Amino acid sequence: MIKNRTVQLIYQTVYCTLGIVGCVACLGIFDDVNTFRWDFYVYFTNISNFLCLGVMLASLISTAKRKDEGYVRTAPLLKFIGMLGILLTFLVFNLLLAGAAGRDPQANFRVGSVLFHVLLPIMYIADWFLFYERKTCKWYYPIASISFPLAYVIFLLIQAIILGFDSTILTPTGAKTPLIYPYFFVNLETQGLPGVLMWIAIISAAFVAAGFMFFGLDKINNRRTKN
Repeated sequence: MIKNRTVQLIYQTVYCTLGIVGCVACLGIFDDVNTFRWDFYVYFTNISNFLCLGVMLASLISTAKRKDEGYVRTAPLLKFIGMLGILLTFLVFNLLLAGAAGRDPQANFRVGSVLFHVLLPIMYIADWFLFYERKTCKWYYPIASISFPLAYVIFLLIQAIILGFDSTILTPTGAKTPLIYPYFFVNLETQGLPGVLMWIAIISAAFVAAGFMFFGLDKINNRRTKN
């Protein structure tokens, strides 16, 4: 782990700069300066990146205020939850969505897609390994992390209720993705309630499993540090 304050500042600054560029890109401005993607808030990709950017901005401010060398200690639980959320974003997109039938392959190489789906997730997870103080990961972090995807699903359900479950309301791009069902695994019309519940259970289990994996890595690093 790196305790050098200057290196931390450079890394955090680069991440935050790229994160802000990604936020602008998710509004659709880079695709068409006259178009505003008002549906940016429904995508887990964006929400998870917003959370990670917030944690990194807080870390940057904390590191800038700190005068001595040392590990990053900013909001360890939020850092952990954000790491699992961004890992889910990375895996789901690259394994399930990037090559989905009907998707324009060129869309995968747009600025926002590369930043939010690949580069920033890798940088955020690497930040935990490189700069965060070990021994801060608690046993309940993996379980608490489930609150993130569950809160997202509840948010989508509330929006669907408000919109009267009208799946004819599409994204501004004119794609076939309903505003109320931004991903296939939360689409009640195609998956049915049992299917959506199954996917929620799978994602929750994956969150817990990944969480305990990182928890174990934290303990391994602790032992190596002590030795």
